[in-house]
Amino acid sequence: MELPVDFCQLIRQQYGDETAEKLFEGLSEEPSVSIRLNPSKFKESLPTSFSLEKAELVPWCPDAYYLNERPTFTFDPLFHAGVYYVQEAGSMYLAEMLRQFMPKDHPLIALDLCAAPGGKSTLLRSLLPEGSLLVSNEPMPKRAQVLAENITKWGHPACVVTRNYPADFSPFVEQFDLLVTDVPCSGEGMFRKDEGAIRDWSLENVETCWHRQRDILSDIWPTLRSGGLLIYSTCTFNRFEDEENVAWIAKELGAEILADRHFLPGRDRGEGFYIAALKKNAKEMNNGVRPHYSPTGVGTFIRKETKDSVVLYPEAHATLMQKMQRSLHCLVCGVVEKEKGVKDWVPAHAYAMSLAYERGSYPEYELTYDKTIAYLRREALRIDAPKGYVLVTYQGVPLGFVKSIGNRANNLYPQEWRIRTTHIPN
Repeated sequence: MELPVDFCQLIRQQYGDETAEKLFEGLSEEPSVSIRLNPSKFKESLPTSFSLEKAELVPWCPDAYYLNERPTFTFDPLFHAGVYYVQEAGSMYLAEMLRQFMPKDHPLIALDLCAAPGGKSTLLRSLLPEGSLLVSNEPMPKRAQVLAENITKWGHPACVVTRNYPADFSPFVEQFDLLVTDVPCSGEGMFRKDEGAIRDWSLENVETCWHRQRDILSDIWPTLRSGGLLIYSTCTFNRFEDEENVAWIAKELGAEILADRHFLPGRDRGEGFYIAALKKNAKEMNNGVRPHYSPTGVGTFIRKETKDSVVLYPEAHATLMQKMQRSLHCLVCGVVEKEKGVKDWVPAHAYAMSLAYERGSYPEYELTYDKTIAYLRREALRIDAPKGYVLVTYQGVPLGFVKSIGNRANNLYPQEWRIRTTHIPN
């Protein structure tokens, strides 16, 4: 790998020759493969495309493993069903920061500001205290669609996915207890995954990035509650975008630096990553009444019907979620239970994926592996199922709906999520 000369000089100045050489060597090695299980959907009996018997635990994140090799995740039905997520291990250090500094004695309202494709958001959703609400945002349209897909598959009903810029959140002053900002950066940690990241790197781009990062934090800072927790992260190594920006946040915006950590290839098992935790200086602590959920962790719902859909809102957060629908560009807000079809109401795919789904609401049909792959390709199925809308499953895990019309079934899997390759796996 041929690295930019200015980058090498910058890394040597910052870390010294020994660490720099280990980093340069690490960037030429194959990256580790790691996954994180969805504790709400994973069961040990499920036949995933990997074996956990030979996998190694990621030490700083619960339910996370290094795999010995990279399976073909595309052809694992449980991947599409949200049973696990493929995520770089270094970025999972968010779990350790939350373990140390996140309040755990009451529900939180959290915002993941730059959330696509969804790794940190799905991790957040699994670790937030019971009764919490997660808002995941991504301003770029295509990336926002991927984020919405991954949040929907993860299945927790107390989620909102938005497509907005930081300044658009101005109506939500001191609304969030926890703010996660994995800000756009110069991408040095992506060098061994993306040759374009090497080609695009320059000192000028680094300077552009650290200025933009400060603009982002300035715009979103008023939405974090007094005494709230900020997690700041980048996938880069240089001090300008990392330590110096964190120091600027503390001094100029008003915060206490709690901890930070660099992950460097060649030294750490993961990609390039930097993460810091800061506590916003307290003026007057907001000790208002917190939302509350039932002990199940899913809670009760408010059902709202419009001419086009029926949506389930977690009762504790329904008012705030509906305010967000009025103020922001929401791609996901609550759980769509039904959508208006040409002739009747059609069960929504999001409902099948959600923990809010009540098993037994529709007849169920267990698919074989081959028919599951056909379903995920959105092909028509020949199955002996009851007529009408049917939930199809694989190993007991919901995959989505079909409409059975006798000796075959119309496939209702989302067109944009389908497996596009024509390759037939062994």
